[in-house]
Amino acid sequence: MKNLFLSFAAIAALSLVSCDSSDDSGNTAKLNVKLTDAPAKYDAVKIDIKSVEINSDQSGWNSFSVIKPGVYNLLDFRNGMDMLLAEAELPAGRISQMRLVLGNNNSVVVDGVEYPLSTPSAMQSGLKFNWQQTLVAGGAYNVWIDFDAGRSIVKQGNGTYALKPVIRTFSELTDGQIKGYVLPQDAKSLIHVINVNDTIATALPNADGFFMFKGLPSATYKVSYDADASTGYGDVNKENVSVTYGQVTNLGTTTLVKAN
Repeated sequence: MKNLFLSFAAIAALSLVSCDSSDDSGNTAKLNVKLTDAPAKYDAVKIDIKSVEINSDQSGWNSFSVIKPGVYNLLDFRNGMDMLLAEAELPAGRISQMRLVLGNNNSVVVDGVEYPLSTPSAMQSGLKFNWQQTLVAGGAYNVWIDFDAGRSIVKQGNGTYALKPVIRTFSELTDGQIKGYVLPQDAKSLIHVINVNDTIATALPNADGFFMFKGLPSATYKVSYDADASTGYGDVNKENVSVTYGQVTNLGTTTLVKAN
């Protein structure tokens, strides 16, 4: 999470929400861009969002104002919560790149103290990500920008903090979901979704233990319930958790116990 362009590390394909041949929508497609967040152990991660820019082979770079530009705490959008960031209408055809324009007021709150977030100088010239998608005339598409706040904030040796964004995006087509509860709260658990040996998503449960992952590709995963080492609770792993496009896999309630 001085104006700058925020580059995304990777982006998944968008989903076609509806396409009605009888709809007189001409040769354009509509796009909804939504913001969501992976968790972080900070009090707040505040990002000053100004606009979204999309590069179309048909019309070049197009800038779209954020519906409510301003400073957003990314931690308000975790465990399945999201916010409509921008709406766009573009010519049907190929999309190749995208970028997010930020303002000056980016900060992180740690133990009640707010620190400004410095940004790499290269971002001022507009770091871009490649995004390959063909929009169909009359289509309406949804895409989520999943900002990994925990991995995007780096503490420097001099005690300051830097923004080095790590972004994952997903669409309804790739929107497999996992939800559940983990108890007790005293275990201070983090939940990880692991594909082979690669952790692809992390959740910090709500106060009641609820957690939710969205935007998971259809696959079989391991879900790891990892207690904070200082609490004395043991970890739990669930193997062979199946995720299917458009469905929610409910893992129920998992209760961690004190290690012997």
